[in-house]
Amino acid sequence: MPGTLFVVATPIGNLEDVTLRALRVLGEAKLIAAEDTRRTGTLLRHYGIDTPTTSFHEHNEQRKLPVLIARLEEGDSVAVVSDAGTPGISDPGYRLVRAAIDRGIKVEAVPGASAVLAALVASGLPTRSFSFAGFPPVKPAARARWFQELAAERRTVVFFEAPHRVRATLAAAREVLGDVQVVAGRELTKVHEELVRGTVSEVLAKLEHPRGEFTVVLSPPDTHEEKNATPPPRDDEILQQFGLLTEQGGGSRRAAIARVAKRLGLSAREVYAAIERAKRADA
Repeated sequence: MPGTLFVVATPIGNLEDVTLRALRVLGEAKLIAAEDTRRTGTLLRHYGIDTPTTSFHEHNEQRKLPVLIARLEEGDSVAVVSDAGTPGISDPGYRLVRAAIDRGIKVEAVPGASAVLAALVASGLPTRSFSFAGFPPVKPAARARWFQELAAERRTVVFFEAPHRVRATLAAAREVLGDVQVVAGRELTKVHEELVRGTVSEVLAKLEHPRGEFTVVLSPPDTHEEKNATPPPRDDEILQQFGLLTEQGGGSRRAAIARVAKRLGLSAREVYAAIERAKRADA
């Protein structure tokens, strides 16, 4: 009989945020596939676990995957862990899980700490429905397109960002989405945990020298009907105004959206969403 692949969530900072089940599974597994064996080693030593570890990260995933599958097919149970949180969520693990399933190997999730949920529930922004968007693209043009796609999103959005890019990313968000409410969480559950709240401009002013990995929560667009008693413009009307501006060649698509938004008293996100809905309706 093949072994079981355990997808084990580990603490995102505070070592106390580990489940009893996770500790048992890590202790009983024959092998732990870790994104960073040194970081995982700190957790294992803290709890007196001596299970062997092997590195498993984005740079060796293709090479290590068949080795781990072979161990599982031989009957060994393998636990896969990331640096922090749940493997497979913007971290290695998805391809290994997919390969195990394709070969009929049992896969079990061992849930636990999550930076996404920790930031979301402490943000004070709507939690009834949300979207997780991973990491934004690094290049400015691709990052702007990424936010333009999110402009149609009606739910709270959560994403990750590195400290050396977070200011540029927030500035790009403001340019495309407007000065929306945002919460930037850094070093969650650690000694220097910080949740910076406010509009994008206010948060940028507070993050002069950002450090630590960030989990960012963006508010959904305000409901226009609740703020204004007058009927909102129809999607086709917004598309028409946008079309006139782009046909006149007075600037980029992004600039045209910003001008329409200012003219109608809407956010850029609302204008973009209306344009996309109007286009789909005409298709």
